[in-house]
Amino acid sequence: MPPAEILEIALRSLAVAGGATLLAALFGVPLGLWLALRGGGGAWGRVLLYSGLALPSVVVGLLFYLLLSRSGPLGFLNLLYTPWAMVLAEATLAFPLIAAFVLSGARGRVEEVRLLVRSLGGKERHVLPTLLAESRRTLAAALAAGFGGAISEVGAATLVGGDIRHHTRVLTTAIVVETRMGELQAALALGAVLLGIALLVTAFLVILERE
Repeated sequence: MPPAEILEIALRSLAVAGGATLLAALFGVPLGLWLALRGGGGAWGRVLLYSGLALPSVVVGLLFYLLLSRSGPLGFLNLLYTPWAMVLAEATLAFPLIAAFVLSGARGRVEEVRLLVRSLGGKERHVLPTLLAESRRTLAAALAAGFGGAISEVGAATLVGGDIRHHTRVLTTAIVVETRMGELQAALALGAVLLGIALLVTAFLVILERE
């Protein structure tokens, strides 16, 4: 496989996984903080959230395939077999990861933050933004987990993306294709790129956490 094509696939993988992570964080971070402020949302709330961690990617992919296919309720959007469909599917998988990490990390700091806000003359409405500001390490871990789940996903990406060359092929689907074709050297090269991207993004998040 030409180096230019590997770069193209890597950049597409980064764009899809990054978009999915940001979309999942948009909903997952507020949910995790909201549940933390309410004591975790109760046993059933945590069960529902944590069960999302075990969502089979192929089931999520099948769901979005049915929704986005021509005969599906969202077929008019023409998103099936596009990177946008992959972003939606991967965001669905990353969402419970991010929300669960935020809940787990922020839950133990709620009372501490409440006392801090009250000591400074703040109101209850100030607790949530303060908790967000005081949870940088938790947010970094949550984003790393969400990005890792998104960029390493293959089942849903194959179903809704179709692994179309120069259009929806990403590193994980390309590795599967190259391995099936017996091109193990290309598959190993793609795997090394995938690991490198994951390492670089994680390192970037760790740096942000410490600043």
